[in-house]
Amino acid sequence: ARHAFASLGYGAATNRDLAAQAGITAGTLYHYFGSKLDLYVAVNDDVHDLVYGRINEAMDAVDGFVAKWEAVLETASELNRYDPTLAQFLGSSRVDMRRHPEIAAALRAHAARRNQLFTTLVDEGVRTGEIDPEHRGMLLELVTTILVGLTDAVSDDYARHRRAIDAVKLVVRGELLHRVPA
Repeated sequence: ARHAFASLGYGAATNRDLAAQAGITAGTLYHYFGSKLDLYVAVNDDVHDLVYGRINEAMDAVDGFVAKWEAVLETASELNRYDPTLAQFLGSSRVDMRRHPEIAAALRAHAARRNQLFTTLVDEGVRTGEIDPEHRGMLLELVTTILVGLTDAVSDDYARHRRAIDAVKLVVRGELLHRVPA
């Protein structure tokens, strides 16, 4: 179901498609899930538990913004190598939430969970002095944009995904760009 929702989107994925992907009948699918929305929410729950569980474990293992940020990026890389449909589903779910109000309502708590994770990451940088409190909001937007971009723009190609992660890490360390005298 994750693969079908990721590749087709909620609207285009039929219960017949979903059942066929799982090697079962549509009737069997309805036995376990009362509706396509119920299945979608279950897939979303599974993806979020796996992805955010791994990210939180990685963040908990290190201290400081830069170390936690790099742990998040490395975890994203590992998860994308393990199963690209995780990122593809996350990306397509953002589109599905905009297109289908019932999905937006059902997944509101998940969006809050993602936002809380990003806020925790940035607040660690403020706490350690790595981030000026005045720049907290801007960095929160940057973190969100980068992670969403990694998911939506390059998760379908592991080599590009890896290059993008390496580039982000170098930018944060101040090693990718050099000031040119005016």
